[in-house]
Amino acid sequence: MKFIPQAIPDVFLLEPVINRDERGFFLETFRQDLLDRELGYKVDFIQDNESKSTSKGVLRGLHYQSPPFAQTKLVRVLAGKVLDVALDIRKDSATFGLHVAVELSNENKKQLFIPKGFAHGFISLSEEVTFAYKVDAYYSAEHNKGIAYNDPDFAIDWILSDEEIKLSKTDKNYPNLSDQKILF
Repeated sequence: MKFIPQAIPDVFLLEPVINRDERGFFLETFRQDLLDRELGYKVDFIQDNESKSTSKGVLRGLHYQSPPFAQTKLVRVLAGKVLDVALDIRKDSATFGLHVAVELSNENKKQLFIPKGFAHGFISLSEEVTFAYKVDAYYSAEHNKGIAYNDPDFAIDWILSDEEIKLSKTDKNYPNLSDQKILF
């Protein structure tokens, strides 16, 4: 597995080695030892999550959990294609307000490693998406937060037009980051 550093330190694109033959393929999707070695610190994933989006344009995000339930995530697509976004909201970071956007799909089998202190979101670029992620802290409704997907301070290009984007009621009502107290 290759660990490809992204424009923001601590965010990595993981590209697996895919062994293909006439029967199909085999790949490793997670290796704790490789993750620890490449990151230089240990992450203990304790919960796996999965979501399904049933149409193109479903946008989930930008989500994060505040401390002490902040989450590191390792995300991948099991079916379909998404644009996955990690936004740095660590207030003392040199890359505060910058984001990484990568295409993840069942075809490319890539994963994105997103450390604590980042808001995360993705938009479905195919008619159906099954999305999986590992996290290192349990879900806490009290600590669950979000940022408006179209916060003008960050100018994230979600590829699709606002008319094509489908949001949950919760995601529609998230404030801009400047209207929040950030604890990272």
